[in-house]
Amino acid sequence: MKTIIVDDERLARKELTNLLKDFPEVEIIDECDNVDDAIEKINTLQPDFVFLDIQMPGRDGFSLLEELEYAPLVVFVTAYDEYAIKAFEVNALDYLLKPIQPERLKDTLEKIKSQLKDINLQSTDNKLGIQDRVFVKDGDKCWFVQLKDVPLFESEGNYVRVYFDNNKPLILKSLNNLGDKLNENFFFRANRKHIINLSWIENVENWFNGGLMVTLKNKMKIELSRRQATKLREMRSL
Repeated sequence: MKTIIVDDERLARKELTNLLKDFPEVEIIDECDNVDDAIEKINTLQPDFVFLDIQMPGRDGFSLLEELEYAPLVVFVTAYDEYAIKAFEVNALDYLLKPIQPERLKDTLEKIKSQLKDINLQSTDNKLGIQDRVFVKDGDKCWFVQLKDVPLFESEGNYVRVYFDNNKPLILKSLNNLGDKLNENFFFRANRKHIINLSWIENVENWFNGGLMVTLKNKMKIELSRRQATKLREMRSL
């Protein structure tokens, strides 16, 4: 399991490195002491997971996640309870309070092993599947969202609205760009405005001009053109 440690404090990085010596399955491939360096290293080296300090000079760990192109599993590390609570609210894989306790670290690594196993089973390419988590930020609010919980992506100009739970944040990304990153075994381009999660389909009925009307489990209805309806039928033998 490859990891990068991101923390502006050298002693904190050294402490975590020493603790990880008891876990030979973990390979530390790099360390970073600032957000800009970490963004470059994470996107380039693509670790399985990252230990990420939340509070750092200049920009914090949340701003780092907002700019990443590659999305590893993330464990927040912090000395402050208030940040740990916020990390938990955005649904990070886990968070560790400084000073890190060996038993707590062991529990975290077990979670990582389980998550990586699920991810490896679901996909053999680098595209995002339903077990993957993405970081979503809209204004002051931010979330880690597991893609299995996202029924729909909807284009709004240069933005994409992400539907999950009772939330509908906007992210600055085109639907085409997003579609290139999603695994087509799980996500389907229904029309020029929508990408749907195939596992959320509740009902499919014939529609005008050879199209289809798809009803999702959240009761939203999405119309498929004849071309995309044909493609869905071929994929799902409808």
